[in-house]
Amino acid sequence: MAAAIVRGLTAEGYVVDHVGDGQAGLDAARFGAYDVVVLDIMLPRLSGYTVVKTLRTEQNWVPVLLLTAKDGEYDEADGLDYGADDYLTKPFSFVVLLARLRALLRRDPAPRPTILRAAGVTLDPAGHAVEVDGVDVALAPREYLLLEHLIRAHPAVVRKEELLDAVWGGLDDANVVEVYVGYLRRKLGRARIETVRGVGYRMAP
Repeated sequence: MAAAIVRGLTAEGYVVDHVGDGQAGLDAARFGAYDVVVLDIMLPRLSGYTVVKTLRTEQNWVPVLLLTAKDGEYDEADGLDYGADDYLTKPFSFVVLLARLRALLRRDPAPRPTILRAAGVTLDPAGHAVEVDGVDVALAPREYLLLEHLIRAHPAVVRKEELLDAVWGGLDDANVVEVYVGYLRRKLGRARIETVRGVGYRMAP
């Protein structure tokens, strides 16, 4: 399939480089002056998720289109949360792929999002990175989304229903919010996220 895509893009006038694994793709994107990257997720050595997340952490803003057989809604959400600009699932139309690439190439370079801070926690939306009192903290994708929503709302209280809608797409299970708040508290420090009984949660002042 990669060879077919290379032939098709070349026929359309694009100059195309192809590499066969995630590490080689990461190295190429780091050091090559590319206008756009087409990236699979399920790759040898490094996954596409790791590649795009690493690029964003390194402040490399080359547009990335994930082209993958992983067609679940959570797969797509994770890809976009890690920093991809677009997501296309296999099987796909080559005409649509071309249109998506043209759309990415028309975009102006994305400005770096504002660094978010609350309760001693720093969240970098562009680099998908979190620090607590200057120390890096690794979060799972849903933990990251939950924290980002709480920090963006700070100092307001966020209702559980709003968190379910924003992080889990409206899942009707308030317990999952409590579970993930517990995960965050263990990683960030319990006092950094306050419970407002009967309402929801907020970052501490």
